[in-house]
Amino acid sequence: MFDKLDTFVNFHQQALNIREKRQNILAANIANSDTPNYQARDIDFNAELIKALNNQSNINHFNLNTTACNHIQGAVSPKPNQNVLYRIPYQASADGNTVEMDQERTAFIDNSIHYQSNLTFLSEQFKNVMSVLQKG
Repeated sequence: MFDKLDTFVNFHQQALNIREKRQNILAANIANSDTPNYQARDIDFNAELIKALNNQSNINHFNLNTTACNHIQGAVSPKPNQNVLYRIPYQASADGNTVEMDQERTAFIDNSIHYQSNLTFLSEQFKNVMSVLQKG
């Protein structure tokens, strides 16, 4: 049971980390919508999530130091390397800026909704575990 929970939590943890990175990129695009020659950027969420989940199974882990025999042994994986991509604009602008506000707003809201749903799924899973543990 705890292996399933660990897999579930790990998936949502990786998804939340990548969604946070994407949200920051999209916010930067919106903030620079009037900056001449600014190139709109984004990341491929699915590719980054697959890469992050595959990195979990690799040997590239940092071992945690334990200073007492009662400490839990564990490993911390490095943060996934996210490749930032440049957007190709639908319509060219005179100042060379590739930010299209409608597209950025839509992507920002979509990413926000997915972020919130990941949090909701995690919250519900932990509520279910707590319910099972309390009923004994």
